Parts: sequence; structure tokens; C-alpha cells
Amino acid sequence: MKERPMTRIVRPLRSGQITIPAEFRKQLGLTDDTLLQITLHSDELRVKPLRVAETAAGSPWMRQLYDLFAPVRDEAKELPEEEIDAAIDRAVAAVRKRHAKGSL
Repeated sequence: MKERPMTRIVRPLRSGQITIPAEFRKQLGLTDDTLLQITLHSDELRVKPLRVAETAAGSPWMRQLYDLFAPVRDEAKELPEEEIDAAIDRAVAAVRKRHAKGSL
């Protein structure tokens, strides 16, 4: 006997976010750390959990990148988390503003 697919109706939030129903998350073993791959296939969105390989943390390019940001990490230790978040928000807003001007 063929298993029936689980189906739920959800409404996207204003920002385009959707909630994956709890029973789906449980069956797929999704946690707050799970990465999801979203693919647009014809007129469907397909969401698939990614299994990240442990070897990425030991890769040479990852080590090089980690070492490159050592001074930034050291400086950030002195700052409150709210100040770091605000700086990131300002940087993202500036980049978005530049890209918006470029697309006009």
C-alpha cells in the first residue's frame, strides 16, 4: 500500500517567511541548527534538509578564513552583543542601499 503524502496549508508572513508544521519538523529531525535547501522546480517550492559534512570545519580554506578574521573576533570580544548587531544592521542597510541605487 502506497503511503499518502503529508500535506498542510500555511500562509506566508508579510516578509515571505513560512512556518514548517511541527509534525513535519519532527519527522525530518529538523532543529534550530538545520540548514534547508529550497529549490524552485516548475511551479513548486521544494524544501530539503541539508546534512552538513563535518569535514568543512577542517578544510584549509575554512581555516584560512577563520585566521583572517582573528583580529575582528578579538576586537568584538570587547563590545556588547547589541553594539555588534547594530553595526551589522548598518552595514547590511548600506549595502542594500548601494545595490538599490545600482539597479535604477
